[in-house]
Amino acid sequence: MTSAFTEVEAVLQDYFDGLYTCDVEILSRVFHPFAIYATADESPTLIRHMPNYFEVVAAREPGASRGETRKDSIDAIDFAGDKTAFARVRCRIGQRDFIDFLTLIRDHDRWQIISKVFHFTETR
Repeated sequence: MTSAFTEVEAVLQDYFDGLYTCDVEILSRVFHPFAIYATADESPTLIRHMPNYFEVVAAREPGASRGETRKDSIDAIDFAGDKTAFARVRCRIGQRDFIDFLTLIRDHDRWQIISKVFHFTETR
């Protein structure tokens, strides 16, 4: 039997893989259908629901096809009970470095991201 930590780590790895390849099918498995995507780094504050977010991802040129070196990591995973987790992760997409705060819930016997709130900085 796998631990909750290992299960969440696997979801986060799929998350990184989906972002790097712009694979909406992978991302639709890791995000809960009602998940929220938000940043205050845009003006006005940018908030998207999954259908809109997936459209944006699908329109991107994948970092994988550009031969970009992957730069993703998990800073921390914390749990609040057996069905709620929080992860702080980092990744690079194009010319932006992201710090993502991901809240996950265990729903129907699997972990999914229910919210993504992030900050980014330009790398150039």
